[in-house]
Amino acid sequence: MWTCEHRRAADRRGLRYPSDLTDAEWALVAPFVPPARHGGRKREVDMREVLNGVFYVLATGCQWNALPKDLPPKSTVHDYFILLDRERALERMHEALYLAAREQAGKEASPTAAIIDSQSARAAQKGALRWTRKAMTRARRSRAASAMSSSTRSAFC
Repeated sequence: MWTCEHRRAADRRGLRYPSDLTDAEWALVAPFVPPARHGGRKREVDMREVLNGVFYVLATGCQWNALPKDLPPKSTVHDYFILLDRERALERMHEALYLAAREQAGKEASPTAAIIDSQSARAAQKGALRWTRKAMTRARRSRAASAMSSSTRSAFC
């Protein structure tokens, strides 16, 4: 249930875009940003702005070309997105934010209960993960097993 405290915590009105990082969120995810490479020029781009660009694309689903002009260039944001994805930094950031949100809500860091739907239960009974796709895809029927015969089918076309 939404309380005044929850509404204040979720309020993003002071941000430029709803997907921008707050100071508290930046403090949590900054350690996961890969350091600049040794040698060469120093990193000139503000990594917080780069992450704001990445999160803008992820939140809105817009094309890289449609990034607002007040964010870093699309090529910079995209290149860092590829780097963060390759090093699994985005997954680690998500995990850190998820755990922080659970602790802030007064819950244990890891859930103690899980909900399994009937499809997952059936796939697990088959024996292995590789069977999940087969269990979840619809069986194909041959033309011979079809309710319409080929002569009936040609009569309607």
